[in-house]
Amino acid sequence: MAVSIVVGTHWGDEGKGKIVDYLGENAQVVARAQGGNNAGHTVIVEGEKYVFHLLPSGVLHPGKVGILGDGMVVDPSSLLGEIDFLRQKGKDVSERLFLSSKAHLVLPYHRILDGIYENIRGGRKLGTTGKGIGPAYEDKVSRWGIRVGDLEDEKLFAQKLRVTLDYKNLLLERAFNQPPLPYDKILEDYLGYASLLRPYIADTSKMIYQFYREGKNILIEGAQGTMLDLDHGTYPFVTSSYPVVAGSLLGVGLGLGSISNLEVLGVCKAYTTRVGEGPFPTELQEEMGDYLRDKGGEYGATTGRPRRCGWLDGVILRYAARINGITSLALTKLDVLGGIDSLKVCRAYLVEGEEVDDFPVSSHLWDKCEPVYEEMEGWEEDISSVSSYYDLPSSAQRFVEFIEDFMQIPIAIVSVGKERRNTLVRKEIF
Repeated sequence: MAVSIVVGTHWGDEGKGKIVDYLGENAQVVARAQGGNNAGHTVIVEGEKYVFHLLPSGVLHPGKVGILGDGMVVDPSSLLGEIDFLRQKGKDVSERLFLSSKAHLVLPYHRILDGIYENIRGGRKLGTTGKGIGPAYEDKVSRWGIRVGDLEDEKLFAQKLRVTLDYKNLLLERAFNQPPLPYDKILEDYLGYASLLRPYIADTSKMIYQFYREGKNILIEGAQGTMLDLDHGTYPFVTSSYPVVAGSLLGVGLGLGSISNLEVLGVCKAYTTRVGEGPFPTELQEEMGDYLRDKGGEYGATTGRPRRCGWLDGVILRYAARINGITSLALTKLDVLGGIDSLKVCRAYLVEGEEVDDFPVSSHLWDKCEPVYEEMEGWEEDISSVSSYYDLPSSAQRFVEFIEDFMQIPIAIVSVGKERRNTLVRKEIF
């Protein structure tokens, strides 16, 4: 039995969906721990494209138990849409999908407030997805939140909605000059969702613990990435939850002391991207950034926004390894670097004339970080269809092994191309 956590090492979009889908074949349980439908994981299987916003990517494998954990915030309409989409594709998950009763609901006022907050920030916008995730977590912390489990008791849900909506409408009308939201319509909609979601609602923390005791392999999928973590990321340009490993355990309700064998797989791209605002030391503004974006298809799975692109930031990768206790790495999209004569990896920053090899804690230093690069030879070949690591060009292998030596962490998986089958395994996770 084993517990494996897949964590993003940078600002999300590292290709975790494909890696989770691949590893899901040898797991019995796949779980999402945090975040909401602001996350977007794309998986391509036999030419068919699947974009997940709430469901864990591994549920595409028949018979796998899928869990939406305690730490999530869930938009019922989005979740039901994904379930229905899979059903239409002949992949019914209704008998093996479970939704934590402790997860919080995203409601219409969360989405409205998300947009209002962004507009108020003006030139300091965070670049949120507008899905209401931040305001939903805000309500969770301030104890205005409504949980999934509240849907199981219609009278209780109606009472909680009335009190909360009265407060939110007061806020909308008096603070933001917005029209109030209709109580009856929201109540009707969410009671309708309740009737559809009720079969999925469960005490998922207890379930996961029992699965572990039974010796099942459990795969936990972290949404977003380390640098979007509420505490450890580039605050305030972060998400509203905890994508790091500790947050994943918290988000599924599994205690670290009860796990005897934990594998932490950090996923990073062969280059670095980020969506939205915030610092990005290795960002490429010129032609090379456009090349990486176009060749890598770097557009958000949730919003379609173009991603900012740059060379691989090894400083952040090393920071993520320390914060998460990463035991092995998965390197994705290596094929995108094909056709570039000279490749670069950032090994340190020059900050106010001093070379530093760790990510600065103080935000006033972030814009002063000048990358110090290691350059190496590229390759011309198209490697997107390669099925064995040892069939890669020698310069591609040297690129991988440089990162491995730099990190002193084994690279277990090298991913090329878009299909599940183009996952080159160097070390078994399960």
